[in-house]
Amino acid sequence: MSLMDDNVIPGNYGKVFGTDANETADLLAIKEALLKLDGISNIAIDDNIFPKEFNVHTDKIVKIEAIEDVVKSLGFHAIPKSLFEL
Repeated sequence: MSLMDDNVIPGNYGKVFGTDANETADLLAIKEALLKLDGISNIAIDDNIFPKEFNVHTDKIVKIEAIEDVVKSLGFHAIPKSLFEL
């Protein structure tokens, strides 16, 4: 794969993930857990759409797999959206 496919790169856009968590409390738990990861600076949750999404902003390179593992440990899934939709 490539650097951009396997990692969240620092910058203004971040990386958007879809999740199967629906409750506000679950989304906040995901946010709190992810903010503990080294390199993650902000999580923006979009709970006005279905499925719910969150945008991860970093201040250094963070592996997507690490983000997925944290969310899985809470009993949910995090699916990264592709960089360019077709």
